[in-house]
Amino acid sequence: MAGPRMTLPTQLVLHALLREPTRELYGLEICAAAGLRSGTIHPILARLEKAGWLRSRWEETDPSAAGRPRRRYYRLDPQGLAAAREALHRAETSAGALARLRPGLSGDAR
Repeated sequence: MAGPRMTLPTQLVLHALLREPTRELYGLEICAAAGLRSGTIHPILARLEKAGWLRSRWEETDPSAAGRPRRRYYRLDPQGLAAAREALHRAETSAGALARLRPGLSGDAR
């Protein structure tokens, strides 16, 4: 299964989804958990869904009765869960290796 680029925002979104991997989250919950804006997370969620890592669904509610727009819920599917964990592990391993090779890049002022 091909995966998306592991940019820092993508990693933050995946970490947010992995906190409670069986729970569905809607967009604004993911924004808050990842510390990112809606305009940043929605393209990431679309890429993760296209890669087959996520499943989404629209809630079944009447927006006028709820007094808000319908929410779209997202959850990692079982294969996506394993792929996300592996991708994050690789990204963290690569970042650690880079920091050991180039200590000044990690923000240390040695």
